[in-house]
Amino acid sequence: MLTYTVKRIGLAIMVLLIVMSAMYAMVFLVPGDPASLALGPRATPELKAELTARMGLDQPLTTQILNFFSNALRGDLGYDVWSKRPVLDQILEVLPNTLFLGILSLGWAIVLGIVLGCLAVVWRGTAIDTLLGVLSVSMIAVPPFVIALYSLLIFAVWLNWLPAIGAGKPGDWSSQLAAALLPAFAIGITWVGYLARLVRASMLEVMGANYIRTARAFGLSEPRIVLRCALRVAIIPTIAILAVGFGSILSSAVFVETVFSRPGVGSLITSAVAKRNYPLVMGTVLFMTTFYLFVVTAADLLMAWLDPRVRDVFRS
Repeated sequence: MLTYTVKRIGLAIMVLLIVMSAMYAMVFLVPGDPASLALGPRATPELKAELTARMGLDQPLTTQILNFFSNALRGDLGYDVWSKRPVLDQILEVLPNTLFLGILSLGWAIVLGIVLGCLAVVWRGTAIDTLLGVLSVSMIAVPPFVIALYSLLIFAVWLNWLPAIGAGKPGDWSSQLAAALLPAFAIGITWVGYLARLVRASMLEVMGANYIRTARAFGLSEPRIVLRCALRVAIIPTIAILAVGFGSILSSAVFVETVFSRPGVGSLITSAVAKRNYPLVMGTVLFMTTFYLFVVTAADLLMAWLDPRVRDVFRS
């Protein structure tokens, strides 16, 4: 287990270094001068020179790269070009909103996805199984931003059941929950379909095991076999998918937070891109990439601890 842990953490660090290098290279691959793009065509040479110096682009390339890597490894993600505030402070201000939205989205998707997957197994081969399969595929096929637009139109504009924009009143959990319901629905519905199909496939594989046949021989009911015997084994493959799903949910928040005018990491990135605020864009992407790698690595280690066969596959 120790060898697997060291290798898995080393792989995550390697991926992070590649992402950091790619992000910094993108600054030089974008046509034009970053300062000129940020300030616009009417900026004076003095303003361009000041902004170039503020972003550190007036230094030699090797010095810029070394400074970027050394600062990032120390947790210094740079400073906002316009507000001159630390990038990390701005991320930490809006991160709770995005995490709350992601946890809520994934939470209801897990519950409903597992329930639908188990129902499909209990009534496998029937019309209910076919209907659940069609619903699952339909949920997977529709993009989250399309669901966000239609849910906003139906539930906020036509029915006026839920707030259309914002994150609720600070300190008022009921207001914050009401404001997060529509975005969480738009983000999580795709993963309901994914989890339902995955749970169904895993459960059908487990249902052919010897201990399941033994449980049937002892007269246990089919729902009890599914919930008490098969589900706890079939749920293991979903751990890695849930880690990837959480990262996908955070990326979907970029679109959904923009649609619902919700403060969060997604809206922060969108605003930074619109203003050509390169330090804020790079710092936010690097932070979210690190967070995503941490979640995926933790899920892999948990799977390896639960199922030793995972370590054997990685070793081979």
